[in-house]
Amino acid sequence: MSDREPQTALAAAIAQNRRNERLTRAFLLAPALTIILAISILPLGITVVYSFLTPGTYGGVTWEFSTDSYVQFLFQRDIFDDTLVFNSAYVSIFLRSIGLALGATLGALILGFPTAYFIATKPREQRNIWLFLITLPFWTNLLIRTYAMLLIIRDEGIINIMLMKAGIISSPLTILYTDTAVFIGLIYSFLPFMVLPIYASLEKLDFSLVEAGYDLYANRLKVLFHVIVPLAKPGIVAGCILVFIPGLGAYITPELLGGGKKLMIGNMIAMQFGASRNWPFGSAAALILMALVILVLLANALAAKKGVSGNG
Repeated sequence: MSDREPQTALAAAIAQNRRNERLTRAFLLAPALTIILAISILPLGITVVYSFLTPGTYGGVTWEFSTDSYVQFLFQRDIFDDTLVFNSAYVSIFLRSIGLALGATLGALILGFPTAYFIATKPREQRNIWLFLITLPFWTNLLIRTYAMLLIIRDEGIINIMLMKAGIISSPLTILYTDTAVFIGLIYSFLPFMVLPIYASLEKLDFSLVEAGYDLYANRLKVLFHVIVPLAKPGIVAGCILVFIPGLGAYITPELLGGGKKLMIGNMIAMQFGASRNWPFGSAAALILMALVILVLLANALAAKKGVSGNG
């Protein structure tokens, strides 16, 4: 037997072992991939196909290719000469949604950062209690929590009653069914999504660095913005994404607290599949929303990559 035969047999055995490993991984991944395909990729594919079809007379779609759904987002056809005229209605809904989502993200950050810092500076045995209180609202359905907020901010709600009894106002403040009500509702709904990631970053913070900042004669603001905030940046970015993205597509909050008058993207899409019976345009609007979300995530990824390369 030549010297090459054992080497050839060993190489064949290694190759067979690698093939077996690949088959095992594929077998183990098959259930998860099947579920992802069934509940994610397949519905998305249906949405893409529907967005290029013609709306049916009584809902559904007609299997005729058309790009009118995407044209309708920016233009409307003149009823007399069929020319395209710019229509800002849907763009304004998207801009309002982006503005409210950004405002809610900023508001949640202003409230959530001090809350997370407060919890992170507590003794370890007390932190679980505070985290329990932060996550407690999630034990109740979002619809019920939004109804509770409606009862608080309405004209006869707790806020107006307390302000009137304190003599601060003489008549109830009109908060309900305004952008302010939607803004408050979004912050209330998604505030824990801001607190928890920031807390996860601050929990790992070496507070000796904070003490070193004070030892170097830095005041509280300088320590905050030059020591604490940079170290908590991953949690802040994650919290902002977790608030902005669901806030952008919120449905229940603007529907109840906005009274259906202050439409956001989620309400507009639901209306297209419901009362308007324009499934292709609803699909197109959903894909445009998804594109916005992807752009936000890509911008965050590029900024993070630039930050890593800059530090390197």
